[in-house]
Formats: sequence, structure tokens, C-alpha cells
Amino acid sequence: MSSVSTSFGDAAIMLRRNFKHTARNPVTVFQAVLFPIVMMLMFVYVFGGAFKVEGKYVDYAVPGLMVMAITYGLGPTAAAVNGDMTKGIINRFKAMDVSHGAVLAGHVISTTVRSLMADAAIIGVGFAMGFRPHASFLQWLAAIGIMLLLAFATSWLTVAMGLGAKTAESAGLATVPLIMLPFLSSAFVPADTMGTGVRQFAEYQPFTPIIETLRGLLTGNPSSGDAIAALAWCVGLALLGYVWAVSAFRKRA
Repeated sequence: MSSVSTSFGDAAIMLRRNFKHTARNPVTVFQAVLFPIVMMLMFVYVFGGAFKVEGKYVDYAVPGLMVMAITYGLGPTAAAVNGDMTKGIINRFKAMDVSHGAVLAGHVISTTVRSLMADAAIIGVGFAMGFRPHASFLQWLAAIGIMLLLAFATSWLTVAMGLGAKTAESAGLATVPLIMLPFLSSAFVPADTMGTGVRQFAEYQPFTPIIETLRGLLTGNPSSGDAIAALAWCVGLALLGYVWAVSAFRKRA
């Protein structure tokens, strides 16, 4: 059997392992899938009337909540990766001749799939709340591609944070900036309505162009400028996370 097929087989085993751990941890499921829905209900039904946006607020908020759903599931991944390193699980895998890359890939793929499931839940609940996108089939595909790329990029970055932390608690804490950044973006209100300083931060941070790209695609009015910036941020974060994760894993394993 070739090394490539062996690596894929090991990655599939690690993926199944991570899914089982997720299913047995209700906190992970709540944080990754249900809590974004709770946030959606709160922002649309409680705060939505106070925000001045073009069109229905639910149409404005759903793209931001899709990004939030991706970031809210990152903490458990960082903690799980750190737990594998600190509890000796990696040494057992080494003794079993499991591919090192498969261990990291299993965490990345499971987190990406979990993020896309959370986004699907957000979209489904959004439709029930009156969300009515005007995207064409190709624009939907592009939006799914952006979500997939963002989930993949943040998954690698989260795995790297888990490997770099000393404890599972500090690993989960390291993902807080990623969780908080959507709140300081155009996810819930337009950036140009914010105060000086906050507005500039919102405009130039990674998630605002990603959210604006999703918003433009789903409303049928995509912006090439936002799309280029969004792709650049996603690719940059993915490369940073991958290089960091591989380097940290080699040092610790």
C-alpha cells in the first residue's frame, strides 16, 4: 500500500475519532451549532429593530452570523488538539505508526465539516425567520466556497493555537480573538455607522471583507474588491495556520 493511501486511511480514522468525541460532548455541539442560532434569534428579534440597514435586518445579519458560526466552534478544537499533545495520545499514535499529518488533518477536516453544518443550520433558521436571498446558483456556489475556505483557514489556525498552548484551558482562551472579531466587523451594523477608530478597525480586519463578500453574493450584488480581499485573507490565514501548526507539531511530537 502506498504512503499516500495510508495517509488518507489514517486521516479517515482520525476524522471518525474526532466526530465521535464531538458527538459525546454536548458542550461542543451547543457552542458550535446551537449557540450561533441563539445569537441569531437575539440579534434579529431583540436588537434588529434598533439597527438601520438597507432592507430587512435578517437579510443583513445572516452573512455575519454565518461567519460567527464558524468562529464559535473553534475553542473545542484548540482544546482537543492540546489534549492530544499533553495527554500522551500522540505518543500512542507514533507507536501505532499513524501518519503525523493525519492527526492534524483529522482535526482540521472535522472542524471544517462542523463549521459548515453550523452554517447550514444558520441558513435554515434564517429562511424560517424570513431570510430571502437573491443569489443565483453560481453565486450560491461562490458563497459556499468562501465559507469552506474560511472554515478551512480558521481550522488550521486553531490547530496551531492548540499545539502552541501549554494547557487545554489556555488553548481555548487563545481562540477568543477569533470569536470576538465578528462582533467588531460589519456583521451586525454597517462599518460606516461606527465611531472613529472602531470604524477603521472594522474596515481593515479580516472578517469584514469576508462578510461583505457573502452579503453581496447572497443579495445578488457581489463586489469584486471585497471578494479579492476576502480570498487574500482566507489564503493568508490558511498558510499561516498550516506553517505554524506543522512547525509546532514537529517540535512537540
